[in-house]
Amino acid sequence: MLKATKYLLEKTRKIQNQFAEAFEIPQDALLNLPRITIIGDGELHLENHKGIIEYSSEKIRVSVLGGSLEITGEAMVLKNIKPDEIAVRGTISQLLFSK
Repeated sequence: MLKATKYLLEKTRKIQNQFAEAFEIPQDALLNLPRITIIGDGELHLENHKGIIEYSSEKIRVSVLGGSLEITGEAMVLKNIKPDEIAVRGTISQLLFSK
C-alpha cells in the first residue's frame, strides 16, 4: 500500500509540474513550494511554510513542503507571522534546507 501511495504522489507531482510549465504558472504558487526572499543579510521573507519548529534569537527552524528550513544568525526576531508567511529580521548568516 505504501508503494502505491508513493507512486501516486510522484505521478501527481509530475502532472502538476507539467501543468505549471504548460500554462507558465509559477511552481511555488501551484505546488505550494516555499518562496524565500532575502534582503541583504538583515531580512528574510518566507511564504508557504507549514509552521515554526524552533525559535530563538540565533536559530529559527521552519517546516516547509519536503523538509525544513533552518535560518541561523544573530539578534533575529519574527516581525510578521501569518498562517503561510513569516518575516525575519536580524543578522542572517546561513540558510540550510533539510529533507
